[in-house]
Amino acid sequence: MSTNRGLQANALGTSDSIVMAVAGSAPAYSIAATTAVLIGTVGLAAPAALLYCAIPMLGIAWAFTYLGRLDVNAGASYSWVGRALHPFLGFISGWSLVISATIFMVAGSLPAGAMTLELVAPSHADNTALAAAVGAVWFLAMLVVVLMGAKLTVHAQLLMSGIELVILLAVAVAAVFSDKRVNEFSWSWLGFGHFDGASGFAAGALIAAFYYWGWDVTSNLSEETRNSRKTSGLAGLIGVGIVFVLFEVFTITTNMLLTPKEIATSDNIMGLLGERVLPGPGGELLIVAVMLSTIATLETTLIQVTRSLFSMGRDRTLPSALGRSHPRWQTPWVAIVVVGVVALALFVASTALGSVSAVLEDAVAAIGLQIAVYYGLAGLAVVVAYRKLLFKSAANFFFGGLWPLTGSLFMIWVFVESLGSLSGTAVSIGVGGIAVGLVPMLWYRAKGSAYYRPARLDAARSEQVHAEYGHQAPVYAASSGDTLSTDF
Repeated sequence: MSTNRGLQANALGTSDSIVMAVAGSAPAYSIAATTAVLIGTVGLAAPAALLYCAIPMLGIAWAFTYLGRLDVNAGASYSWVGRALHPFLGFISGWSLVISATIFMVAGSLPAGAMTLELVAPSHADNTALAAAVGAVWFLAMLVVVLMGAKLTVHAQLLMSGIELVILLAVAVAAVFSDKRVNEFSWSWLGFGHFDGASGFAAGALIAAFYYWGWDVTSNLSEETRNSRKTSGLAGLIGVGIVFVLFEVFTITTNMLLTPKEIATSDNIMGLLGERVLPGPGGELLIVAVMLSTIATLETTLIQVTRSLFSMGRDRTLPSALGRSHPRWQTPWVAIVVVGVVALALFVASTALGSVSAVLEDAVAAIGLQIAVYYGLAGLAVVVAYRKLLFKSAANFFFGGLWPLTGSLFMIWVFVESLGSLSGTAVSIGVGGIAVGLVPMLWYRAKGSAYYRPARLDAARSEQVHAEYGHQAPVYAASSGDTLSTDF
């Protein structure tokens, strides 16, 4: 009899999930790390890129909402895409998340270290090796928190994200009413006129996708969330809405308050913006916000990658040891240890890659490609899973079909269109990282993993089963150690 107790059920509530969704998108970190790259790519059209990426991103959030009602699984899109479309595509979806999250361990930990140094030793903030070392300390601290359970993880998020959001709101209000403008607001910033053709728009949208990425951590926590068939998807939708407002406010105020030269030459846009609107404490406050945001999103990214690996190990599409949970804390401890070792190796390698900004630029683009893959596949999966119910109601047609499909096609288009405009390094990391997944996929397929013989995800059938057995609790694969579908 298996001693694997699975993950800790009912550890999180609705408000906890919303906090995790916002923290997953890391508003302060995303603005600090990516604004210069976005504005450097599309100029004054940065607010438009965020707006036109938010619309399809909400479609993907609706896809996660509808799919989460059918299948409660820590692997989220890995399970849904595999059961609705094809197991190979499902594995690629899960692998894309794993690779993007692993890359982010460097892309996120370096700024965490750099921002810490900016506060305590400003003269060393550009030292990549030292920033990597300090970032590694923060990473290990978050690794321990994630290992010790979902409840502790949420408590840490409430503290860090709460302080971050209070600082961001204070600076945003001060920025809106600031009289130190270099440009007056223009509605054209939200139009298409400032984009350099379709390729320019696609490049901006790819970067914008990185801004939003992370809200779907709520779906990876579904096995640990109360009433998760409703809660996880709702929290993701609310999280996307909150971070969209913050991203737009700060990107617009950046256009208004900073010159293109300042944006291009500054290694710390948030600090510069804070100093501009609140001379004295403003810059330091925003550095604190970015540091907390970066540490918080390291935590949520660890959750995403380790829960995904846990699900894949449980299904034996990767080594089955990854599917083991800690007997006391009920967290995927083997996956957590493996991710920790790999990330620390990447920290060492990152010291040879040059400056923090150089590492970030290629990492953001590569992660954007991988995000487009697994979000795009989820958008297609929901249409297939609900195909028999799409015309049953207007809500099903719009939120479970048309909007997610639009989001999926948008992500696929962005992926294809961006390949020709990105650097060879970014494409190699982004596409090459996905391609590496073909090795374990074919290996474990040959070994006969039951994942490759899935119970099809069919919303019409699930609706019928729910009508008959809806009063019973769902059966999770983790509870028995067997590879079972997680429907009723």
